Amino acid sequence: MPHVEPRAGHDPLEGIDATGMITTGAHRSRIPEAFGPVLEAVVQRLAQAPGTPSLYVYGSVATGMARVGRSDVDLVTIGLDAVIARSWSQELSVRFSRLCRGVEIGPAEASDYQGPGDEAHGNRVFLRHYCVHLSGPDIGGTLPDFATGRDAARGFNGDIGLRATQWRQQRLTDDPAPLARRIARKTLFAVAGLVSVHDMVWTTDRIAAARRWCAVRPELAAALDMLVAWGDAGSAAPSAQAIQQVLDDVVAPVVADFQDRIGLWAPAPSGVA
Repeated sequence: MPHVEPRAGHDPLEGIDATGMITTGAHRSRIPEAFGPVLEAVVQRLAQAPGTPSLYVYGSVATGMARVGRSDVDLVTIGLDAVIARSWSQELSVRFSRLCRGVEIGPAEASDYQGPGDEAHGNRVFLRHYCVHLSGPDIGGTLPDFATGRDAARGFNGDIGLRATQWRQQRLTDDPAPLARRIARKTLFAVAGLVSVHDMVWTTDRIAAARRWCAVRPELAAALDMLVAWGDAGSAAPSAQAIQQVLDDVVAPVVADFQDRIGLWAPAPSGVA
């Protein structure tokens, strides 16, 4: 079975166990002490918020891979108003600018984790395996371990077809630099899903997955390399023509592969946002 070697800085414990269940390095014991003041500041604010919101940390802080001054602090709240979450993110990013690149508090609702749909399933997988509970009711602690495979991959990235349609529209109106980064990162996440299913592994490592998929689909190698470069926040803004070419030459084949090998989310019913 091919092995996807994680790049430096990516969670080295991400993968599957002997029973095929997803594993990651996200654990409270691995949170670096240096980021404690940021997390405590959010916990204290939540204690004064209406209701009983839950708080989780994910990403490099949760896996112990974060670096002071170079990493983001990524958080998700369940039950906190989105306007409040955005305001706190901005305020705390300024307050702790010497400690981290930014503080991002993503708002969610309990209903986001309920029901049989692909998106809800992906949310449950993410909460269970990638998030560390910090305060409030722990929905993630009630969830079982999840297996690698098509369901998890589709839950994470089955919206790639919907995103591709949006990108073709946004190409005409959006700033090309951030649009290119969104295209690169989401498309490469979808490639990680393809690699996970093809190789019967589990990875969300965009760079390692791109290298592996180049071996499976060598005709996409040059375009995948371009996406890797676009995913770098410091990369130059591509032209509208280059974005169109990438949408045609690599995003479209990735969407087709994903639909054929894993399946896509169904479009939302008419009238549903």
